[in-house]
Amino acid sequence: MAAKKIAIIGGGNLGSSIADGLLESGFIKAKDLSITRRNEKALARYKEQGAFVSSDNAEAIRRSEVLIIALKPYNVREILQSVKKELDPQKHMLISVVTGVFMDELAKIVGARMPLFRAMPNTAIAIRQSMTCICEQNATAAQSKYVSDMFHQLGVAVNIDEKLMDASTVLGACGIAYALRYIRANIQGGIEIGFDARTANLIAAQTVKGAAELLIRGNTHPEQEIDKVTTPKGCTIAGLNEMEHQGFSSSLIKGITVSYNKIVKG
Repeated sequence: MAAKKIAIIGGGNLGSSIADGLLESGFIKAKDLSITRRNEKALARYKEQGAFVSSDNAEAIRRSEVLIIALKPYNVREILQSVKKELDPQKHMLISVVTGVFMDELAKIVGARMPLFRAMPNTAIAIRQSMTCICEQNATAAQSKYVSDMFHQLGVAVNIDEKLMDASTVLGACGIAYALRYIRANIQGGIEIGFDARTANLIAAQTVKGAAELLIRGNTHPEQEIDKVTTPKGCTIAGLNEMEHQGFSSSLIKGITVSYNKIVKG
């Protein structure tokens, strides 16, 4: 699909991170980007690059074909209703990165014929390393490819059913915190066995990064890589077994399910 003009409605932390990634990757030129926020001064760097910066959501929509909705959940209905007359299903497609707002809810506001997408990135989108889950409604194959290509500029993207969006929030978004908590514990252990905090931080973080790359590049299962470093009667298997005795895997699994139930049941 040819290059399109993009409007980011809501230039807060997430909206700005998306703008940065799309500009840095070359997916869009600044002149084809519009970004809105009540406090326009906070977006000055985009204006300097040639983007259209405004507090006028309607004007940003008129200038654009792809609309990325990066608002707070409580603002979505009010703001979309205020610009509804500007929305054209023949011209626009709408991508929501708002947590907890389903496509059926969006369709009731913007109209049933509007091509809709929901995307759930995580905070690593700020460094173009997000894991983003996407679902869609009323979209053509070309539109689906465009949106997938867009989020691949910001990390890795995968298409899922909307019913799995809550689960993707836990695994992909909350998962950042779970991984960081593991790294923090690893750092504390490193300090206890002799490293200074800065060195332990570097070793722990790079080791986790390397472990993840082994799985991603090799398309392997974790146990395959674990087997490569667990020698008979060695220190690795001794440490792993002790962690399991202390409930390492079961506590992580339980944490994931508790987070999921919190989202689903409130």
